[in-house]
Amino acid sequence: MIDDISLRSLRSFLVVAQESSITRAAARLHVTQQTLSQQIQNLERALGVTLLVRTSRGVTLTAAGEQLTSSGRPLMADADALCAAVHAAAAGRVGRLRVAAASHPTTQLAIRLAAVIEADHPGFDVEVRTVLRPVEAMAELHAGASDAALLWLPTGDPDLRTATFRHDARAVLLAEGHRLAGSASVTVAELAEDPVVIVDAFGSPAVQAHRIADPRPDGRPAVRGPVVQTLEDCLAQVRRGHGVWFAPIAMAEWAVCPGVALVPVVDLEPVELAVAWTDAAPREWVDRLVGAARGSVPG
Repeated sequence: MIDDISLRSLRSFLVVAQESSITRAAARLHVTQQTLSQQIQNLERALGVTLLVRTSRGVTLTAAGEQLTSSGRPLMADADALCAAVHAAAAGRVGRLRVAAASHPTTQLAIRLAAVIEADHPGFDVEVRTVLRPVEAMAELHAGASDAALLWLPTGDPDLRTATFRHDARAVLLAEGHRLAGSASVTVAELAEDPVVIVDAFGSPAVQAHRIADPRPDGRPAVRGPVVQTLEDCLAQVRRGHGVWFAPIAMAEWAVCPGVALVPVVDLEPVELAVAWTDAAPREWVDRLVGAARGSVPG
């Protein structure tokens, strides 16, 4: 029986119920009274009930008509929402992309990119998921908890796809009392004897070595300092003079704090910041994230 109910007839009936008049409803729907009456009759026939009683002053609803009115309104609202969603999907304007970020600078960048994408695609949601360490962001990608992540390269994960959109120079954080703390810039050779604080955040010995500039340009191994789990512990070790810490300059600028000095390192290659994802990610929306990043972030 439900297959015989036309949404057009149901919509027309709801307008009649609201107007309590075939004449006014026909004018509102821009159809003739005869056409509207036929639609109502078709609906009554399909349901096998009488919905309206015609009087000299208009129409009144039967008990069946009252029930159809109360139940039909949300049904029509759902139908309208469905149509809108289908058209929006065809235009690529709906859906969700979950983006993981593992530091304050990348989180703030992810928030800016989310605003760009959502402004360009109304109805689309970009969820920014903050994690503590890059290794956790990569775990989210593989678990399907996030669709993409903003990560500095290398990641050490051969199963991730990446697209670079920015290059960051590197800096070193030193204790304020360090002999080089007041320098305009330093070279890696000038820091050859300083232990480097190691933040255990990458899950790959090769990536860890890259982050601490090991080996140094002359081939000598870096002096390894304390191993810590969090950025706060890293800064505490630096502030106490137990080691230095290399970081992308955007990260270093955010992390610098009282007791700690920032000095650019002139002879380390810049670090690439990239969008990372797995093959399971919704590629269309990852591509749009990459496009937003390359279009709005200086490289």
